[in-house]
Amino acid sequence: VLQGYAAEMENPLMAHLISPELQNKKDILFGNMEEIYHFHNRIFLRELENYVEYPELVGRCFLDQMEDFQIYEKYCQNKPRSESLWRQFSDSVFFQECQRKLDHKLSLDSYLLKPVQRITKYQLLLKEMLKYSKNCEGAEDLQEALASILGILKAVNDSMHQIAITGYDGNLNELGKLLMQGSFNVWTDHKKGHSKVKDLARFKPMQRHLFLHEKAVLFCKKREENGEGYEKAPSYSYKHSLNMAAVGITENVKGDAKKFEIWYNAREEVYIIQAPTPEVKATWVNEIRKVLT
Repeated sequence: VLQGYAAEMENPLMAHLISPELQNKKDILFGNMEEIYHFHNRIFLRELENYVEYPELVGRCFLDQMEDFQIYEKYCQNKPRSESLWRQFSDSVFFQECQRKLDHKLSLDSYLLKPVQRITKYQLLLKEMLKYSKNCEGAEDLQEALASILGILKAVNDSMHQIAITGYDGNLNELGKLLMQGSFNVWTDHKKGHSKVKDLARFKPMQRHLFLHEKAVLFCKKREENGEGYEKAPSYSYKHSLNMAAVGITENVKGDAKKFEIWYNAREEVYIIQAPTPEVKATWVNEIRKVLT
């Protein structure tokens, strides 16, 4: 793909086939695929080859390179931009010609999906290895490698949702690390509201997608896009946020194991939040507690 497509975009002999709107868009289309290729070719593959005789020690390999795996997050974050560019130009003569020369049965977009599929595959391979490595040397490393890869997958997934937030004025990066994101039922019970608002609030929940950062929690409304495949990706329109410095939490709400409360400014604003399951609630409560302490 790097030789037969990416490099060809800069080949003077192919220039006449590339429409002007597609020129200089190589970085958008391929993201940091080259970086991923070099990481595997020069570093990770060689590391793995050292362990051909000692497969149970492969976990160490992953742990030593864990920081480098972050390059996948960058690739995945760019993926929506790459997708939309591909959709505009997928029938371009240039791409058809490259595909013909390479004798590929599949078009470029199938290959652009590979890194995304790759990073999700590692955890399956590690789980499989763990199954057969219960009490041997290296089992702990494998377990730790699996946990780290799952952490990277979660970060990739969270960041894919985060880049879909619209309408937030500030810079999301200033809110610190994104710790959790997910969809909830939310009821509000504000001390300052009209009594009418309070009565209404008790019955009908709002659907909100919450993003918990180190410094703030964002409430967004999820909008499903109409379209095919990747275009169906939801977007989240920003509604409001609470500064974690002024947030308090009540872990148990009478009568529902899935509910907890987030309150603001000494209970001036109270948000009753219902998670899809008690487990999801527990994870969120723990994360929020960590931020508050």
